[in-house]
Amino acid sequence: MRLGILGGTFDPIHMGHLRVAEEISEDLQLEKLYLIPSAVPPHKETRPITPFEHRLAMTRLAAQTSPKFETLDLEGRRQGFSYSVETLRELHQIFKPSPTLFFIIGMDAFLEIETWKDYERLFDYAHFVVITRIGSQPQVLDSFLLSLKAGFSRSNEEGTFLHPSGNKVIYKQTTLIDISSTQIRERVAAGKSVRFLVLESVRSYLMEKELYTKHGSPG
Repeated sequence: MRLGILGGTFDPIHMGHLRVAEEISEDLQLEKLYLIPSAVPPHKETRPITPFEHRLAMTRLAAQTSPKFETLDLEGRRQGFSYSVETLRELHQIFKPSPTLFFIIGMDAFLEIETWKDYERLFDYAHFVVITRIGSQPQVLDSFLLSLKAGFSRSNEEGTFLHPSGNKVIYKQTTLIDISSTQIRERVAAGKSVRFLVLESVRSYLMEKELYTKHGSPG
């Protein structure tokens, strides 16, 4: 099984997330791509985060737009911080005997991976697909990867590094849509339209539940 993993706070999930998921699913010929909302992100800002139930509901609505997308609530069912290494271990238990996992991550987040719990073990469980920006300097990522205490070596494949486990770090460029969840929350709070920034089903949900409005913001 070739399975993609795209995690995030998804507060809310938007078109940028979905376009990355669509293109990576196609490029890597994935059978499924799982959208996994983080329950208690260990690296997020101290601002109040929308309750998990709402972020999960919006992610489920978004997943309905592609036959390859599915939503998992693994992190919402665990106590404490949502650590990726624990999620990957759990996925290996769910999809026995030997799933091939592709963990999709943005370049900025990947460059902070040394701050993640048990980061050296992450590469034992999945290939990492790093979404790079157009015009980014590949040598920055190359030197960063080789500096990690994880045993990476250059592969013969362009934009690919090999881990001792046999898993890879793969650089990919996708159609980057300049949208952020922060921008969407700010527009809603200001009474401005977010149509075409999020799916219509997601827009209807957040308006119905009065998410991100001054009186509907999480406390």
